[in-house]
Amino acid sequence: MPRAKGSHVSPAMQRISAATHHDPFAVLGRHEDQLLIFLPHANGAARLQTDTQTVELSHIPNTDFYTADASKVKDSHYRLSWTSADGHKVNNHDPYTFGPQLSEFDLHLFNEGRHWQLYDMLGAHIKEVDGIRGVRFATWAPGAERVSVVGNFNQWDGRAHPMRSRGGSGVWELFIPDLDVGELYKFELRQRETGAVSVKTDPYGQAFELRPATAAKVTAPVDYTWQDTDWMTQRANWDWQHAPLSVYEVHLGSWKRSSDGDYLNYRELAHQLVDYVAPLGFTHIEILPVVEHPLDDSWGYQCTGYFAPTSRFGNPDDFRYFVDYLHRHNIGVILDWVPAHFPKDEFALAKFDGTALYEHQDPRMGEHKDWGTLIFNYGRNEVRNFLIASALYWLKEFHIDGLRVDAVASMLHLDYSRDDGDWIPNRYGGNENLEAVDFIRELNVQCHGQSPGALVIAEESTAWPQVSGPVYLGGLGFSLKWNMGWMHDSLQYMSKDPIFRQYHHDSLTFGMMYAYSENFQLPFSHDEVVHGKGSMINKMPGDYWQKFANLRLLYTYQFTYPGSKLLFMGCEFGQWSEWADKGQLDWALLDFDSHVGLKQTVADLNQLYRHNPALHQQNYQPEGFSWVDCHDSTQSVLSYLRCGGGEVAVVVLNFTPQPREGYRIGVPQPGYYREAFNSDSAFYGGSNLGNGAGLQAEPIPWMNQPFSVEVTLPPLAGIVLQPLDTTGEA
Repeated sequence: MPRAKGSHVSPAMQRISAATHHDPFAVLGRHEDQLLIFLPHANGAARLQTDTQTVELSHIPNTDFYTADASKVKDSHYRLSWTSADGHKVNNHDPYTFGPQLSEFDLHLFNEGRHWQLYDMLGAHIKEVDGIRGVRFATWAPGAERVSVVGNFNQWDGRAHPMRSRGGSGVWELFIPDLDVGELYKFELRQRETGAVSVKTDPYGQAFELRPATAAKVTAPVDYTWQDTDWMTQRANWDWQHAPLSVYEVHLGSWKRSSDGDYLNYRELAHQLVDYVAPLGFTHIEILPVVEHPLDDSWGYQCTGYFAPTSRFGNPDDFRYFVDYLHRHNIGVILDWVPAHFPKDEFALAKFDGTALYEHQDPRMGEHKDWGTLIFNYGRNEVRNFLIASALYWLKEFHIDGLRVDAVASMLHLDYSRDDGDWIPNRYGGNENLEAVDFIRELNVQCHGQSPGALVIAEESTAWPQVSGPVYLGGLGFSLKWNMGWMHDSLQYMSKDPIFRQYHHDSLTFGMMYAYSENFQLPFSHDEVVHGKGSMINKMPGDYWQKFANLRLLYTYQFTYPGSKLLFMGCEFGQWSEWADKGQLDWALLDFDSHVGLKQTVADLNQLYRHNPALHQQNYQPEGFSWVDCHDSTQSVLSYLRCGGGEVAVVVLNFTPQPREGYRIGVPQPGYYREAFNSDSAFYGGSNLGNGAGLQAEPIPWMNQPFSVEVTLPPLAGIVLQPLDTTGEA
């Protein structure tokens, strides 16, 4: 070790003082017969204390170094007592007497990209070492010459707590004794090649201070008592492919606000969402990212804290309560999760150690120009590990029931939203991002394998094959894929004046050509009610009454068509304005009968969908659907059968405002058919035209069915008929 003799300061000590030394443990702490201690904030006097002795430290003049004869200090660890220049008294243990805390096996797994509990290794964690409590800090920064922990505890001075380098692993660590829960901290990094110094928040931070501040916060070891054992047990054995799945999509910051316009806490949101969503009949909610992000006026998709619920709505235990409370009321929670890109904010991941660490160096692969964001380097083991560990963290630590993976198409295609010459082909000359494909497959294998019953849902807008196909058969391994084609075609069709719909009939029928190529979810999401696209109710043509009738018809089509369902908040009651992330939904609209009727339509459709196996039991199998008549374009009528669980439902949809009496429909069996649902019911604000208690099937073959019924089709409405068995039950 370089030693101080008299007033001489060695080059190694100079580098410590200048915060440029790569290995502070080679200089500080106990070395042979000397202790060397660096206290940049002491006022010139300090002492060393153990349980049995006190030793005055010798101050090296004109430096911040202090020494003692190591032979006189018998304990491995000791406390340093000193007074800062501002008069603050300090008494804490010397961090540089503690050995490495991370195992070589942990480091190996991380560099291999397979440390699935990485969130327990990196970041800040309360630990007890040799009976002394403190915080172990660790981060990955292979391009750094020096990394320090900074915070209020050291006046945010990077000289005070330089970290130990763990060699070729690129990991830096430091156990700082006597720190506790609630400490704010960041990492100060000096870049090896340029010497540039930056201050970054913790990529693995599990809590952050309230925006616009960006420091990470030391959290307590988790001590939350979960009360959702029944839910989690049932989920692990959940046969989701044959069960109803109906999702209410929510942006927590703009769903509802407090009376003074502030955000609600996670706990308040939990109670209010359960009170609202449970009567509506949704099986799950999906929350736009609550992953920490810097900007209030946003959707939350530019994330900076991949292991932390945003502090806008409370602390991590508040969020645990949120999930727990919904589970205890039989509502699942799906989280939007964003592994496709991250923001360029200087305090976060971008050029974390002064190099393109988490992102690609080449902007042709590392930058989304449309979004002003950076793309993760999926070819790097540690980056893949970071993302997969984040996904598992939400599933395991917060009992999240599924992840909706945003912008998958941008991950899969090297030329996504790029001009010719602005992208780099893969090794075979194609536009497929092979590293991203490997990452996605591993993500899905680990999520499904480690969290039984959890869903991973892809927002993928291209024709990439087998998005929801099993990995072992060459698929990407997602549980479900958003059916963007169905969504686009349905909304385009419904926007037409009914008089012209006959010319666009194939917009409704074409979807069955590919309906079973994936496990599809049918989304009317936040993306469809922003940026000038208009709200759902305003997409509908016609006068006031017709707009509501059209929207009730569209939702009837959605809830009876094969696939799981998703509806964005506000769409269930017909919010007139586009969604805005400021403020809250226009709840005052529920003072009007038409909006109440639309909301009740959604509630009753959910109940119909959930309690009728014919409508959900074979959502992803072609045996669950067959056309009765898909050719009546002249009258803009569609009719089809849904089958499952030994039951059948007959769906007939009239997309014109013309009522049709005596409309004959083929049915598969004899008996009496009750009208299980009619979107034109007066209860919903309709004209109340329909088929009363039901209809008796006649032995008249029709439309390739052995029996038929003559129905009355109400205007701009859908009906669902179900046969009664001999006991009079459907």
